[in-house]
Amino acid sequence: MKESKQLKFWRGEFGNLYIDRNTPDNEISPNRLHMWKKILDAIPDVPNSVLEVGANIGNNLRVIQELIDTKIYAVEPNYAAREILKKNIKINEKNIFDASANSLPLESSSIDLVFTSGVLIHIAPEDLYTSCSEIYRVSSKYIVSVEYFNPTPVELSYRGHDGVLFKRDFGSFWIKNFPNLKVLDYGFFWKPITGLDNLTWWLFHKA
Repeated sequence: MKESKQLKFWRGEFGNLYIDRNTPDNEISPNRLHMWKKILDAIPDVPNSVLEVGANIGNNLRVIQELIDTKIYAVEPNYAAREILKKNIKINEKNIFDASANSLPLESSSIDLVFTSGVLIHIAPEDLYTSCSEIYRVSSKYIVSVEYFNPTPVELSYRGHDGVLFKRDFGSFWIKNFPNLKVLDYGFFWKPITGLDNLTWWLFHKA
């Protein structure tokens, strides 16, 4: 599969600089813990397996491991991020994949919960359906998206770069294109309270 402009961007120097701005948490971040506790509490059962697509250095997965006992998987296209992830969380190296959302190297319906956090916003609109289709294919039960929100699709400059940041109503995109998904919950994390970015999240059940 042809590598997109956005994937080259994150595999390269900019992806490495992103790591420098997002070092591993020395301690579990209470804000990130609050976020994931709220999301996981909305899930009817404890997922036996969790995959993060675009895991970077694994700070989300580290918090999830703190909250639930589950098998962890990670997809991350940046080599330097994968090397840090191995040290940052407890994970079998066989469960770490050099891949991207548009071609996930896992079997269909093989992971209970598949999620993205700040990843769909960096996928070009023309590639979004393919990437979401792969996430849908791999999930056996649940999909979570934690992303920036805008009522209508819009492209924004990202640290001086064009063509790498896109906001939209990702929840509506999911339910429009994948009618078998049922919305279990959704919410908003407000930066002044959480210390995180302003993030909207959606939890779907795959019928």
